[in-house]
Amino acid sequence: MLTYTIGQAAALLGVSSETVRRWADGGQLVMDRGGSRNRLIDGTSLAAFAKERAAGLHPVPGRVTTSVRNSFAGIVTAVTLEDVVAQVEIQSGPHRLVSLVTREAVEELAIEVGSTVTARVKSTNVHVDRSLADQPDR
Repeated sequence: MLTYTIGQAAALLGVSSETVRRWADGGQLVMDRGGSRNRLIDGTSLAAFAKERAAGLHPVPGRVTTSVRNSFAGIVTAVTLEDVVAQVEIQSGPHRLVSLVTREAVEELAIEVGSTVTARVKSTNVHVDRSLADQPDR
């Protein structure tokens, strides 16, 4: 069974360690004491909690129908306009996304620094890496 320290869980969820402690003390996360008596969070519980916490954060507006399931609501932090193309940088929580779109699209959608937008990602080629360095306890 995979387990995570409070600090590891906090980093994965993008919150403070104190917030994770409050969630665990409130029964929202399953936490036990490990062999070293450190408080450890069950990986299955953490995964379910992260999924539940993210539900509804990036809703598809009612008048939009899409097959894209990977949505990132965020704020535009930079726009670089060229003759034909534009680069749009978006901060979505801890995630920075950079998109190349047409200049026409940026102008048509009135995208500027400070605009709230939703980046939608659909890809047939997604890479998943697993670092061997900072792994949870087994």
